[in-house]
Amino acid sequence: MLDARRIRTEQSLVEEAIRFKKVPVNLARYLECDEKRRELLVKAESLKHRRNEASEAIGKKKKSGEDASTAIAEMKGVGDEIKALDSQLAQVDAELLRLVSWIPNVLHESVPRAEADGNRVVRAVGEPKKFPFPAKPHWELATSLGLLDFERAGKVAGGGFLLFTGKGARLERALINFMIDLHARDHGYTEVWPPHLVRAECLHATGQLPKLAEDMYHLADDDLYLNPTAEVPITNIYREEILDGARLPIRHVGYCASYRREAGSYGRETRGMVRVHQFDKVELVKIVRPETSYDEHESLLRDAEDVLRTLGLAYRVVLLAAGDLSFAASKCYDLETWAPGEGRWLEVSSCSNFEDFQARRAGIRYRNEKTGKAELAHTLNASGLALPRTFATLIEACQTERGTVVLPEPLVPYMGGVRELTPG
Repeated sequence: MLDARRIRTEQSLVEEAIRFKKVPVNLARYLECDEKRRELLVKAESLKHRRNEASEAIGKKKKSGEDASTAIAEMKGVGDEIKALDSQLAQVDAELLRLVSWIPNVLHESVPRAEADGNRVVRAVGEPKKFPFPAKPHWELATSLGLLDFERAGKVAGGGFLLFTGKGARLERALINFMIDLHARDHGYTEVWPPHLVRAECLHATGQLPKLAEDMYHLADDDLYLNPTAEVPITNIYREEILDGARLPIRHVGYCASYRREAGSYGRETRGMVRVHQFDKVELVKIVRPETSYDEHESLLRDAEDVLRTLGLAYRVVLLAAGDLSFAASKCYDLETWAPGEGRWLEVSSCSNFEDFQARRAGIRYRNEKTGKAELAHTLNASGLALPRTFATLIEACQTERGTVVLPEPLVPYMGGVRELTPG
């Protein structure tokens, strides 16, 4: 959520964000309500000041035995006016909250002002695999090696869900454990294991609600949502808290399955593992001081990259243009890794800085040791990594002409010594 003063004073930046992020919000109506609120506040405060002064005068009259009935009657009328103003204020505040919930975060100065086709490749690491034989896509490899059963997954839950089997299930678990160990052991993150269900206020805090309501699974009887990304429960651990400034930065890594309807995506990318309704993800979340925010963003990116470097997968870092940024992000890098079987780059992580946007919505603050004041923190997150596409690109990149998959050495201990995935 943006600060009301910033919306007023940096209107062009707000309008720019609304335009690029294509959010259906009436900024003019928000500004009109904001002005109305300030007018009502001035009137209400003036009347309350007048009432306080009159109450003191009435008290003195009563004490001296003077008749205070006229002044009391007058103050009753003032009290009625105050009640009416407070009622109007409550209505305006409710509309302001509704409107501001739809106002997206503004863009960092380094973000390219362009649509998604203006995304910029920052760097590429490693050479995309080329094979002297026709490379198979992951769904063929997964089926022939018995790693996934797409048909029976559909029987259990319908299209867009995955059933890992045998060594495929073990590989999925191995990747999760490998990533968590890497981030906790080598990068200094504290591991958490969050709930899969989250409250509506948690989704509002991180910016998924109200904009993405149709893309989430809602349990109406309990008014809970299936977590659409582990960013939500992990960030909300500190909702409505004032943290000890000495604790910052807070760095968490956590695994959580995520659930999305993928509304509007039917018929697109529905083959294999690229776009599914339930997927595993290892999430990295940081809560930091504003002055270190963008240094922490770069180190967060390097931590996510380290997974791909360690696995030996070719990847590239892409700085997202304004038209491809999420509602809450001020700046974001995508990590894409090469899928030789499909012949394209697949996104496996988004590394975002939200500045104080989520913290303001969530009430996440820290006590500044120098001033003693409670100040808004900055929040950041990245997938470290998302599993389905990592799994898919891994088996495609590590396939052999024999139709087997030779695993990267760092995964072998997690696979119980298995180095090659073979049929059967």
